[in-house]
Amino acid sequence: MTPLNYILNLVRRFPQPLWMLLLFFFVQIPRQVIAIESISKSYKLSQSLDTSTICQADLTNQINQIIEDDKFKRSRWGILIQTLDSGETLYELESSKYFTPASNVKLLTTAAVLLEFGSEFRFQTPVYITENSSNVKTLRLVGKGDPSLTTQELENLAKYLKDQGVRSIEQLIVESGELYNWEINPTWEWEDIQYYYAPSVNNLILNENAVILTLIPQKISEKLKLEWSDDIAAKQWQLNHQAITSEKDIPSSIEIQRDFGKPVLTIKGNLPVDSEPDIFGLAVIEPNTYFLDSLQNILRQEGIIVNQYRLIEEDKINNRLEQKITEIESKNLAELITKTNRESNNIYAESLLKLLQERYPELSKIEALKTSLTQLGLDANSYQLRDGSGLSRHNLVTPEALVTILRLMAKTSEAESYRQSLAKAGVNGTLKNRFQDTPIKGNFQGKTGTLSGVSTISGYLTPVDYSPLAISIMVNRSDVPVSEIREAIDSIIILLSQLKRC
Repeated sequence: MTPLNYILNLVRRFPQPLWMLLLFFFVQIPRQVIAIESISKSYKLSQSLDTSTICQADLTNQINQIIEDDKFKRSRWGILIQTLDSGETLYELESSKYFTPASNVKLLTTAAVLLEFGSEFRFQTPVYITENSSNVKTLRLVGKGDPSLTTQELENLAKYLKDQGVRSIEQLIVESGELYNWEINPTWEWEDIQYYYAPSVNNLILNENAVILTLIPQKISEKLKLEWSDDIAAKQWQLNHQAITSEKDIPSSIEIQRDFGKPVLTIKGNLPVDSEPDIFGLAVIEPNTYFLDSLQNILRQEGIIVNQYRLIEEDKINNRLEQKITEIESKNLAELITKTNRESNNIYAESLLKLLQERYPELSKIEALKTSLTQLGLDANSYQLRDGSGLSRHNLVTPEALVTILRLMAKTSEAESYRQSLAKAGVNGTLKNRFQDTPIKGNFQGKTGTLSGVSTISGYLTPVDYSPLAISIMVNRSDVPVSEIREAIDSIIILLSQLKRC
């Protein structure tokens, strides 16, 4: 049994939160968007980089040598480097111009929600019952948009109900807040929204609204074997399965396409007979139905009979006989924004943006975010957003906005939670495999961003012999491989770590 097959077997035995571990290391990344950036390889920095200290007066020339390399002549750079405390500008290039920020948008989203709700806030998903006895008349769960809710939490709920003596439920009700109008951002790329990193955002999120499909080679000319990580999510799809097993010398050519007018998934191409299984993370088609069916199935597995079950948009009946029996509580916001920023999790970011509307119900989500950040002191004209995750190519942000939000947040009571939510160079998250064996390891905390032709990074740097820095480096419209862009960006950050006043 190969190591990958062993892991797949584990996924079938254990709760579905292990999905994201598989996705983190093995999932196929579509060529247009690299949303989980922590899969990035470790790239070797330029061997010619001078490792001696650098005087501030020489910094501009040193950075220019990197970005003016001939291979970047068609790339657009935006850079701002300031001291964290005083705001002294050490280097600037088009810092007030708009750039496509990719996942650097999450710095704005998490700052706003942290300021509005505080690091100890938790999503609470309440559960109500009518007639507290072994035979419950109704059980109603109200979705509150918790992006971290998993099958494990529903299994814990079922066990709790059983321990309370519940043996049957006449009617199971799941309240969604939006029965059929779950949200898919209209500005996201068409080919992205079938994948796990661009799922629907709703009030009843389960397992991040994602499912894993594994394609396994069989005998030559036979169709590939398909294995789903979740049977309930799998049943929402109609399959047009044309993919076959090919001879070992034929390159893999698997394509998965969704018919957006129907729940049809077309699988084409071939996988060599001697290759490892191909793993795809897909978005759940109907997340509300998936949640309800999953909960009903889990209750049944626990021995609790459910006679009827249904989705409702909102409970408009004031039932005085109903009482809250329990609630499912998420981890605190500090941990949720860490998942958002450190691992660049899109559905977490979009759920947190949606949460902001609870503070400003008369405003749209983006307007609520702008209101919060304007109160903090960020110029509302320094960014134009269409989502909270950075997946939209319609987002526009200046390097100045990102450095400003880093500096402003450093002065708030939530500064530590915000900073610790970022990936640490060479240690964890999307920066785990960058800056290994360099002076930067552990001394830079930041947020990465990647789309095709786009590579960005913003964060806090602590040089040994210089004041702490807030930096933002954004590369757009580039035809250079992302590995080479990152190498250049990382070289700039290493230069900054060597700064000295002289």
